[in-house]
Amino acid sequence: MSTVFGKNFKAPAAALAWEKGGNYNQWKWLIKSESLAETKEKGDVRLSGMEQLTLFGGEENQPLAARLRPRTLEEFVGQTHLLGKGKVLRRLIESDQISSMIFWGPPGVGKTTLARIIANQTKAAFIDFSAVTSGIKEIRAVMEQAEANRRYGEKTIVFVDEIHRFNKAQQDAFLPFVEKGSIILIGATTENPSFEINSALLSRCRVFVLQALKTEELTELLHRALKDRRGFGSQLVEISDDLLEMIAVFANGDARTALSTLEMAVLNGDLNRDGVLTVRRETLEQCISKKSLLYDKKGEEHYNLISALHKSMRNSDPDAAVYWLARMLEAGEDPLYVARRVIRFASEDVGLADPQALQTAVAAYQACHFLGMPECTVHLTQAVVYMSLAPKSNSLYVAYEEAKKDAVRQLAEPVPLVIRNAPTKLMKELEYGKGYQYAHDTEEKLTNMQCLPDSLLGREYYRPAGEGKEKEWKERLEQIREWKKRHG
Repeated sequence: MSTVFGKNFKAPAAALAWEKGGNYNQWKWLIKSESLAETKEKGDVRLSGMEQLTLFGGEENQPLAARLRPRTLEEFVGQTHLLGKGKVLRRLIESDQISSMIFWGPPGVGKTTLARIIANQTKAAFIDFSAVTSGIKEIRAVMEQAEANRRYGEKTIVFVDEIHRFNKAQQDAFLPFVEKGSIILIGATTENPSFEINSALLSRCRVFVLQALKTEELTELLHRALKDRRGFGSQLVEISDDLLEMIAVFANGDARTALSTLEMAVLNGDLNRDGVLTVRRETLEQCISKKSLLYDKKGEEHYNLISALHKSMRNSDPDAAVYWLARMLEAGEDPLYVARRVIRFASEDVGLADPQALQTAVAAYQACHFLGMPECTVHLTQAVVYMSLAPKSNSLYVAYEEAKKDAVRQLAEPVPLVIRNAPTKLMKELEYGKGYQYAHDTEEKLTNMQCLPDSLLGREYYRPAGEGKEKEWKERLEQIREWKKRHG
C-alpha cells in the first residue's frame, strides 16, 4: 500500500518541473523559490534573487539525519529498556542526577543524540569533545575550564565521542577530574568498553548498552521523517509501506543509514504534474545498490531459510549451507541469531562425534558479537562449513528428548536416598546419603551404585553412534555398562 505524506508543492512550479522531465532533486530550487516568493509577497518583504538563495544555505541543506535529530526524550526512538517510563536512565536525566557514564552501542543508535538531549535538559555546563580531533593539550584545556566551573559551584558535563580512540595516557588525563567531581564524563563508543576503556576510568563510569534499532522502530522513524517539516513534511511524497520496510531492513538497526537512504530515494523520486513525488522500487534498489531479497524476519520465509541452512549442514553440503547463510545475512538477518542456531546445531547434529564443533560455533558467536556485520560473515562461513563437514550424531538430542518424556510423566519421582545430600543430622538419621560410594576411591573409578529412580532402573537414554570421536565414547560406555552388569 502506498501512502502520500506531507503537503502539496506549489502547483505552477511543480508542473514546470514535471514538464521539463526532471525529478525533485533537479528542480527543488524552483519549487522552493516560488514558495519563498509567495511568502515575500504576503509579508511585504523585498528580497533579491541572491538573498533568496542564501536562505537555503542553513539547516535545510544539512543531511536529513542531522535535521531530524531528536531534541527531547519524547522524540527519541528506541532504547526503551533505558528510556522507557520509569527506567533508570530516563529518571537520571529527568531529575538532573547524571553521573559519569559510557554509552556503548553500534553506529546510528542515538549515542551522540542522547548526550545532546542531556545537554539540553541538564543545568550543567556542557562541553562536546571528539576523540578523533583532540589530544592531551585539548584535554588539559577542557579540564582547566571544568575545574574553574567547579570552584564557582557549576557542574560540567564533558561528552567524548568515540572515546575508545583515546590511548591510555589520554584516558588517564580524565581520571583525576572524574574522581574529584570536576567533570561528569559521558563517553560514546562502538567498541566493548571492557577492552577499550581503562579499568580505573571504567570503574568510575556506569555503562549503558544501546541496542540496534528494531525494524519497526526504524519504520516509525521513516514515517516521522516524511511528516515532520524538518524532513519532507512540506512536500507530497508517495512511498509504499513495503519500500519503507525495505529501507528499515537494509539499515540493519542504524537510524542514520535509514534516514540517509530515504533522503536519497526521495531526492531521486519522480515528480508528477500535481506535485506528488513518487518513490518507486527501481529507484530505491539503485539507492541501496542491491535488489530486495524475499525475506521477512518474522514471517514464513525467515523460517524457510533457517531450515534450509540447518538441513544443508545436516546433509553435509557446505556449498548449499554457505548459500543459505548469505541469503539470510544479505537480507538483513541478525548475525547473532544465525550464530545461535549454529551453536544449537553443533550439539544437536554433531555432538560428541566432534566435540570441537561446539567450541567453533561459540567462537563464531563471539566473533559476531565483537565485530558485527559485514566483517563477521567470514567467521559464520567458517562455522557453517565446519558443521557441514563434521561427522554427524544426534545421540545427545535423542537422549534428552527421551529423558524429557520420562521426566514430564514422573515429575514427582523421588531421588534415591543413596545419592541425596545430607548436610544436617536429621537428614543423616533419615538415611540420606547412606551407602553412597565415592567413585574416586575405587581402582576402576566406577561403582555399582543405583542413580536412577526405581521405576526407571535399567533405562538407557544415551546411545552413542559410531561416527567420528563418538566411536571412542561408544566403546567406553559399553565397557562401563558391562562392568556394572558384572558387579551388579
